[in-house]
Amino acid sequence: MKFFLILTILNLSIAASAQELNWGKDGNSYYEVENNAIVQYQLPTFSQTVIVDSVSLIPTGQKKALAIRSFSFSDDGKKVLIYTNSKKVWRSDTRGDYWIENTATKALKQLGKGRPESSLMFAKISPDGTRAAYVSEHNLYVEDLATNQITALTKDGTARLINGTFDWVYEEEFGCRDGFRWAPDSKNIAFWRIDATKIRNFLLLNNTDSVYSFTKAVEYPKVGYDPSPAKIGVVNISTAKTRWINLPGHPQQHYIPHMEWAANNSEIILEQLNRKQNEAKIFICNTATGTTNAIYTETDKAWVDAKSSWSNAVGWEWINGGKEFIWLSEKDGWRHMYRIGRDGRETKITKGNYDVISLKTIDEKNGYVYFMASPNNATQQYLYKIAIDGSKELELVSPLTQKGTHNYVISPNASYASHSFSNIKDERVLEWVKLSGHVSITPNNETDPTQNASPAVQMIQLTTDDNVTMDGWMIKPANFDSTKKYPVLFYVYAEPAAATVKDAAGSAGTFLYAGDIAADGYLQISLDGRGTPAPKGAAWRKAIYGKIGIVNIRDQAMAAKKIMKWNFVDTSRIAVWGWSGGGSTTLNLLFQYPDIYKTGIAIAPVANQLLYDNIYQERYMGLPQESRENFINGSPITYAKNLRGNLLVIHGTGDDNVHYQGTEMLVNELVKNGKQFQMMSYPNRTHSISEGEGTSQHLANLFTMYLREHCPGGGR
Repeated sequence: MKFFLILTILNLSIAASAQELNWGKDGNSYYEVENNAIVQYQLPTFSQTVIVDSVSLIPTGQKKALAIRSFSFSDDGKKVLIYTNSKKVWRSDTRGDYWIENTATKALKQLGKGRPESSLMFAKISPDGTRAAYVSEHNLYVEDLATNQITALTKDGTARLINGTFDWVYEEEFGCRDGFRWAPDSKNIAFWRIDATKIRNFLLLNNTDSVYSFTKAVEYPKVGYDPSPAKIGVVNISTAKTRWINLPGHPQQHYIPHMEWAANNSEIILEQLNRKQNEAKIFICNTATGTTNAIYTETDKAWVDAKSSWSNAVGWEWINGGKEFIWLSEKDGWRHMYRIGRDGRETKITKGNYDVISLKTIDEKNGYVYFMASPNNATQQYLYKIAIDGSKELELVSPLTQKGTHNYVISPNASYASHSFSNIKDERVLEWVKLSGHVSITPNNETDPTQNASPAVQMIQLTTDDNVTMDGWMIKPANFDSTKKYPVLFYVYAEPAAATVKDAAGSAGTFLYAGDIAADGYLQISLDGRGTPAPKGAAWRKAIYGKIGIVNIRDQAMAAKKIMKWNFVDTSRIAVWGWSGGGSTTLNLLFQYPDIYKTGIAIAPVANQLLYDNIYQERYMGLPQESRENFINGSPITYAKNLRGNLLVIHGTGDDNVHYQGTEMLVNELVKNGKQFQMMSYPNRTHSISEGEGTSQHLANLFTMYLREHCPGGGR
């Protein structure tokens, strides 16, 4: 269940995110789109060279240049692939049109001529620069760049038989979108095939866009129902023949969240998770024979995080000439880094009672790996490095004086990085750095920190009567008077997909409030309890296994009880709100602890856990066939009869993620038990409730008016 949260995020204008920043191959330059031209910046001087100008992007016979959505270069730098005219597939703009420009001659031509407009996905130039491959309408194609000849590498793709990309649930819960990989020698392509034909459609009803209503079908595997079978094929470019990899186990009882070429032209490496996601195996697979060899297995009583949870990089983190790779595991109770050989032998790199948050880059030339961690404060994040052979202690790379949250986009050779820093006090730094010594190289003295200190915002920590210590943030009302009592508005999520507490600028506040909530006299608080993905060790994160709706709800309520003892808190005005999983938490708090929470606003909640998708819910709750009572005990609908306070439920009827179905079931339960409440449904809006003119402002006004009416602000 993805966490929906709109924040004032630190705007890194100096460099974009890792996905958007295009580094030069040597790591000493990067490319940016400026005025619809591609410009190269050389480091450390920041000298500029226009590689592709906007005029050259005007197709023959047209007057307007292609609008660059994103771009990539061939390995030899002689061709640039332009992505444009993009359209959304579920959450992201992953289909569109692709064009190739020769950087020397400026010749421009479109890929996939004859294919439907905006139907190409994930186009990639082959490593040898002679071809390009792409997905269109769930089939994989290759195109010769010299002759423009297009060859279909698969022909069986349909709306539910998916080659080279993924179905809804793989995208939502594993972040899988791009589903094919060129071999290093450009002779083969390895790809996923998802068979969603066995997945039942969930129908979204549209009542407003025509006189007669119609439905939109989504292949959506509910919890307890088998997932789409996935398999890996390797197709030969010359013959268009596919060999399938023979993985053990029934394909409907396993997932394949990650696959890459295994640092050679004859093998691929992949991660396989079992249905319950408590066993992960790494296979090296022979592409000529389809045979597989399991070199590594990890099990857990709760769940094993997939590779994508700690590294979003395309590719496998190979070292030592492809003889070993870097892997993260929680097997000793903390997320640590290991070297794993092709024979399965492992060597631990990081050690101690701290978590590696994410892997950033490997500087094998100098013998270091860079990663994010925060050994002393789970709400912060810093860059560290450690020797790949594990022979040295970890070293802090981020400046010791900058206490808060750091982010880096590091060059391929680990020489340079774009660096952002901020903390809850709204102190910020945006700069380019030479990583060795963390020396700023940003031109024009732009490294000066902005200090817009917000003294009303502060980090807090409290320990409940259950001896659970929770981190949080708090914003006091404007003109706070400790002799008066103020209402409290709790912001919650409290599920494994995300944390709400971070020592970073813009991470605290009530983004949906239409007005100045501090001036209106509200005490705003958010707390992260057990089960949230804070770097506090595996025991903290996995305490929620099988107990979503129980453990996390109790932690929030016990913390609220502590806060209610503060002499400036009005216990008659306690409100709570959240979105998605936070909406579910809001309902559970209001229903399970009606003596504490008097007002709740639940947006797009999962009212019944048996209605959500299988990958998310089964990962954290197990299979309902084995523990159905856990799903019932953790679902808000079970406790709806206990409602005593004020409740506003908000949901989009076109939500393909958390279906409106659950809210309708909740309504029936509340009505059956004679419980009065208010509800707002937004026709055809998705999980973001953002589509349609005036929607966002209407939602904010609704939220604000309801809170003011049922939990008025101000000290008393």
